[in-house]
Amino acid sequence: MWNIANALTVLRLALVPVFGWFLLDQGGHVPSQRYWAAALFFVAMLTDRIDGDLARSRGLVTDFGKVVDPIADKALVTMALGGLSILGDVPWWITVLILVREWGVTAMRFVVIRHGVMPASRGGKVKTLLQALALFLFVLPLWTWPGADAWHAVAWVVLLLALAVTVATGIDYVGRAVTLRRTSPRAAMKRA
Repeated sequence: MWNIANALTVLRLALVPVFGWFLLDQGGHVPSQRYWAAALFFVAMLTDRIDGDLARSRGLVTDFGKVVDPIADKALVTMALGGLSILGDVPWWITVLILVREWGVTAMRFVVIRHGVMPASRGGKVKTLLQALALFLFVLPLWTWPGADAWHAVAWVVLLLALAVTVATGIDYVGRAVTLRRTSPRAAMKRA
């Protein structure tokens, strides 16, 4: 169970409350704390990329990693979106919509796992990248930057793109889950 890929996953999970503390400390109004939060978010997202690559390339895929990795990912996104909504930076409706999709797809994957694995789609990978970029931009203290209005506009465009891809890929995953469940050998055995 313990290997470098799983250790990185556990590290990412451990970074979530530390990231949250820096993000929310003093109402989120201290630029240095927001920079620390952004750095921790970046490191956590980087570990997500590295642990998956290591697990696949070195044959380190484990049941523990299959379960905990998506939970660590969702915990980080939940903390980032929830924290940004608490601070008033991101509207709650966006947070709720994204989190319902994120946790819903994760739960759905666990439900259909007995019929087969639903690997991440290309759209899912684009969604992850857009969400990470949008959240990173929102965590940064952009209000202190020269041209802050332009940076805020960029952050909003990326977030709205992430939202659109999140919803679209969520619908796609539901369709794939239904197809997998209907066409799996296990489902065929039940019908026979």
